[in-house]
Amino acid sequence: MDAAPTPFSTVIRTASHEQHTEAETSTFMSDLLGGRLGVDAYTRYTEQLWFVYRALEDAAPALAEDPVAGPFIQRELLRTDALERDLTHLHGGEGWRETLRPLPATQVYADRVAECARTWPAGYVAHHYTRYLGDLSGGQIIRDKAEKTWGFSRKGDGVRFYVFEEISNPAAFKRHYRELLDALAVDDLEKQRVIDECKRAFSLNTGVFRALGEEFPLSA
Repeated sequence: MDAAPTPFSTVIRTASHEQHTEAETSTFMSDLLGGRLGVDAYTRYTEQLWFVYRALEDAAPALAEDPVAGPFIQRELLRTDALERDLTHLHGGEGWRETLRPLPATQVYADRVAECARTWPAGYVAHHYTRYLGDLSGGQIIRDKAEKTWGFSRKGDGVRFYVFEEISNPAAFKRHYRELLDALAVDDLEKQRVIDECKRAFSLNTGVFRALGEEFPLSA
C-alpha cells in the first residue's frame, strides 16, 4: 500500500526552511528583538512593511475571483489599515505619507509581489503565504518585544499590524490556511514553481533586513 503523499503545506514549509531561517535570524532582526536598537529602527522597518503590504493588498480585489489565488483573499488578514495607524502613531501625525520612500531592496520586493499579482496568481499565493502566516506566528514575538522595549500599549497603536482582531483562533485559522495550500488547484510542476517563489520571497525579505542592518549598524 502506497504511503499517503506529503501535504503541499508541509512540502513548501520544509523546502523553504533554510531561506526562512536566514530571514528570521538576520542581524537587523536579532538586534531589534534583542532590544539593541531604538524605536527609530522599528519605525523604519514598519515603513518598509507598508510598501510590501500595499503591493499585496492593492492587488487583492482583482484576484478575489481567481480560482487559484481567490481562496486565500480573506478580509481578516488585511494589514494596510493597521500599518497606517501604527505609522501615524510612530510619526506623531499623518504627514509621513508625503515623505516616505522605500529602500531599494523594499522596492524590488514590492515590485515582485505586484508582478506576480498581475501575471501569476500561484506566485502571488507564495508571497501571501510567506507574509501572512509569518505575521500570525513569529509576528507575535515581535509585537511582544516591541511592547516591552518601547512601551507601546498592549495590542495598541504602534503594534496594531501584529493584532488580528478578526481572527479569534489563530491556530485554527492557520490550520485552515494550510488546508487551502494542500488543495492548491495547480499541477506538480506549478507547485515546484510556487516553492521556488516562496524561497525567493524569503530572500527578498532578507534583502530588506540586510539594507536595514546597514542603515542601523550597531557600533562594534
